[in-house]
Amino acid sequence: MIKKVVFTLFAVWFFTNMYSANEGKGKIKVLIVDGQNNHNVWPKSTIMIKQYLEETGLFQVDIARTKYLYNSKRFSDWLELAGVEEGVEGKPKTDPDFCPKFSQYDVVISNFGYNAAPWPEKTQKKFEKYIRKGGGFVSVHAADNSFPEWQAYNQMIGIGGWGGRTEKHGPYLYIDKNNKPKKDYTEGKGGRHGKREDFVVTNYNNSHAITQGLPKKWMHANDECYAFLRGPAENVTILSTAVSTLKKPELEQKEPVVMTIDYGKGRVFHTTLGHDVEAFECVGFITLLKRGTEWAATGNVTQKTVPADFPTETQKSTRYFELKK
Repeated sequence: MIKKVVFTLFAVWFFTNMYSANEGKGKIKVLIVDGQNNHNVWPKSTIMIKQYLEETGLFQVDIARTKYLYNSKRFSDWLELAGVEEGVEGKPKTDPDFCPKFSQYDVVISNFGYNAAPWPEKTQKKFEKYIRKGGGFVSVHAADNSFPEWQAYNQMIGIGGWGGRTEKHGPYLYIDKNNKPKKDYTEGKGGRHGKREDFVVTNYNNSHAITQGLPKKWMHANDECYAFLRGPAENVTILSTAVSTLKKPELEQKEPVVMTIDYGKGRVFHTTLGHDVEAFECVGFITLLKRGTEWAATGNVTQKTVPADFPTETQKSTRYFELKK
């Protein structure tokens, strides 16, 4: 009788654990890294990213977080949903123990932001090696404000802003009035934006797997249009642009808001979109996030269907985010 009970318990354990293990088999393994961001939406937006990706059935998502947190109070109720150890809120501070096992994942998504403390040097080197040897990386919104003194990181994101970035970090990058990419070596600070508002995104490159099939122009919801971004600007492919209200209309300059960057054998998807909840709820943003993450991980996009509620040139489209339990 005892043997029968033991066998039954073992069988339940075995099949339960085998199911859990097989559930993620064949899926794209994603790691979101976060913990410090000047944008106080980050505890919620990390969960939004995770759910958006996993609802496709293509991705399995984990989260790695620094134990020292910055600007987490507004959405502190969302912190525990990440399934990581409780952190300590305060000023940005380097976490000496932050060293995710990047090699276990196909792609890493950064939800860090401006003022984030540098990663430990050993972690930086591991991440550089991971991307250089073929890992995928996704930079969302303020992630391009992070780590201005980390040279390899600036090369990965192509262009960035704030954090003391100047002409020493590289040229401004934009699309000029002739509709050509322009590297502008004018002196000045990197990173500015106007007020939050709806604005039109134009697909500059319609042949890329990430933007292929999407409307040429679509209205993005309530976001910051980053402008005057600068950096190494090497191996950058601009996919989508927007017009900043901070520049004179007669200049006819367009700002990169969606782009890819080659770093060694690695693929980087960089979007400047995603300031707050409504921007994250924009169907255009959600679609690009899903496609861009798949491309960074695999070099391909299988999600070719354009959502029926995708925004038009004159009408934004958002989906209220409801947590699935």
